[in-house]
Amino acid sequence: MALVTISDIRAAADRIEGAAVRTPLLRFDDALWLKPESLQPVGAFKIRGAYNALARLPEDVRARGVVAYSSGNHAQAVAYAAKLFGVPAAIVVPDTTPRVKVDATLSHGAEVVQVAMAQRESRAAELVAERGATLIPPFDHPDVIAGQGTVGLEVVAGLPDVAEVLVPVSGGGLISGVAAAVKALSPATRVIGVEPELAGDAAESLRVGRLVRWPADERARTVADGLRAEPSELTFEHMRAYVDDIVTVSEEQIGAAVGVLARRARLVVEPSGAVTVAAHLARPSAGPTVAVLSGGNVDPEVFARYL
Repeated sequence: MALVTISDIRAAADRIEGAAVRTPLLRFDDALWLKPESLQPVGAFKIRGAYNALARLPEDVRARGVVAYSSGNHAQAVAYAAKLFGVPAAIVVPDTTPRVKVDATLSHGAEVVQVAMAQRESRAAELVAERGATLIPPFDHPDVIAGQGTVGLEVVAGLPDVAEVLVPVSGGGLISGVAAAVKALSPATRVIGVEPELAGDAAESLRVGRLVRWPADERARTVADGLRAEPSELTFEHMRAYVDDIVTVSEEQIGAAVGVLARRARLVVEPSGAVTVAAHLARPSAGPTVAVLSGGNVDPEVFARYL
């Protein structure tokens, strides 16, 4: 199985320039820097992969429209990228998706279809067949992974002596791209994935060396709604090749990290993005560390509770 290369990631960086923000590294404490992807135009890193994937489509194919399935952030990213290219987009999301993410997707002019979580992929496939559109998957595609990998390019450029990079894990597109970039540019840097304990399928899979599937209703228990997906064969191969470890954090640790980031860093971060800081606060640092904050699209009631 061909893995994404540093050349793929550098080419993606050129494509997304102007569409995605080059987010800063913010000093949090003596050992930790934050990479706030919550500052992207859609409030999450997903714009990088979505825009790169749309940009790679032939113009006549792209004009027929795109379809995506998502837990929320990829939905907004594809809707936003489609708006920039002037093409139609239909997005399938779980019926449990926070209203703030649904409304944001609609605001970019996309059609939103809500279904049970387990039916997202099948309904998206039906829409592709019905409309002749192109599927832009949330993580299981080399162009998406390459786009997300631009986060890793920026991390190493901003902190060349980084010892450890903490990355949220769900379907694995973000950590696949980040790890591929970081290991190519700084092989000694450790790349550590972070998952909720209630959706720790990737951690278990990496530990046993094969994909382990958890039922969707089990993964849906975590408040980190953006981390409820499961890795694909493609993303798992990237993890096996480039990721040093995956750790898990509790729901209590996640909620506490959301509050800490708001009070100490003045950042609005959703639970899915705060898992990396939760992990940092729970374990000693190996040296200069970067925590990727994957998004900030949090339900206001959830955010208020953690404050």
